[in-house]
Amino acid sequence: MAAPGPGSLSLRLPRSLLDPGLQQLGCGDADGLVPVRLQLEAGRIAAITPLAPEPVDGEPLPLAITPPVDPHVHLDKAFSWGAFPNRDGTMAAALALNLREGEQRDRAQVLQRGERALEQAWRYGLRGLRSHVDSGGPCADPSWEALLELQRRWAGRVALQLVALAPLQHWQTAEGQRLARRVAGGGGLLGGVLGPPYPRQRADRSALRGLLQLAAELGCGVDLHVDEAATAPAHGLHTLVTLLEQGRPPVPITCSHASSMGLLAPEPQRRLAERLAALELAVVTLPTTNFWLLGRRGELTTAERPLAPVRALQRAGVPVALGADNVQDPWYPGGDFDPLALLRLSHRAAHSSLWSRQGLMPFTTVPARLLGLAWDGVLRPGAPADLVITNAHSWSELLARPPQRRVLRAGQWLEPPSCQQPDPVLASLGSS
Repeated sequence: MAAPGPGSLSLRLPRSLLDPGLQQLGCGDADGLVPVRLQLEAGRIAAITPLAPEPVDGEPLPLAITPPVDPHVHLDKAFSWGAFPNRDGTMAAALALNLREGEQRDRAQVLQRGERALEQAWRYGLRGLRSHVDSGGPCADPSWEALLELQRRWAGRVALQLVALAPLQHWQTAEGQRLARRVAGGGGLLGGVLGPPYPRQRADRSALRGLLQLAAELGCGVDLHVDEAATAPAHGLHTLVTLLEQGRPPVPITCSHASSMGLLAPEPQRRLAERLAALELAVVTLPTTNFWLLGRRGELTTAERPLAPVRALQRAGVPVALGADNVQDPWYPGGDFDPLALLRLSHRAAHSSLWSRQGLMPFTTVPARLLGLAWDGVLRPGAPADLVITNAHSWSELLARPPQRRVLRAGQWLEPPSCQQPDPVLASLGSS
């Protein structure tokens, strides 16, 4: 359900999400924010005009952003923690439980999980998701059938892009090549896992070369889980980069995780980042799941928490996006498809400076480009009247506590997700 929206709005918006060609808006304040009035018409932005600086004793304007895009989730297994809890919090346990869950997964379960996820994402303010899909074993067909159905149902509200996640060697089998044609025909991507245990370099290179050749033949992108580990720093990235330097296929390639790259010393890290940039590779960093699973040593938490080095990658010119990854499944017990929760976490985990262009790009313009969305997420006359408006007035307020929000889509207000409604249990306390 949606309610009629306003004809105009006065807001504080990040200058980085306003068209740089609108020179009359100025450069923004120290927080990178600009007070503006938006005129809305027929679900679009009709005009953007600057407002005078807010008086010290006046009512401050609410902070707003354009709807984020999440470039890495797993809708097929979301919300399965209850039946398959990973209380050890280890990678090995997560993988074993994932395989057990996949053996029992059916189309109805994935439909229910995916519908719940997309409904929450939509009402929280997300406008696009890229979901990896377990694509080997008995769960592959029911997962794909359900998610393709959800892709059709949600078209026009939440863009859903799908990645086939399978062992690298699978793409060289007849079954894998049939799947690849199906994925490419639906605008999806091919994926796989390049990570420890090492060494198995020759086998990895051969399988990886085959995957890249297949993607080039079909004209579809590639999104790999690379180096999701606390060991063998950046070994998978080095394998991929060395192979691509011998000849790169003309398809977009994303490296998801790249966690152990963060364990490299500064100079090797810089050199590798520059090689990634030269090859036009993108990186999606996933702090929520990585911080939960990685950096454990028995009962101890190590001082090193592997995470892709966002700022070093950006400095080298690598497009970097941030994703939520797992939501309430064996790989991570929490999460809720809330982009503002991820944005707030990234400030602490990845040192994302939200008041800078590079601090916001990983949630907005970069993932929009990775998913090939028609709108880059920058406001200009003619852009969609799509906004996530918070009750915070500054980045400090947004970071201080979970903000309340209102989501505007095509100029209409969305109802908030059910979890933001008054809890009936709490509301009934003290009643007779």
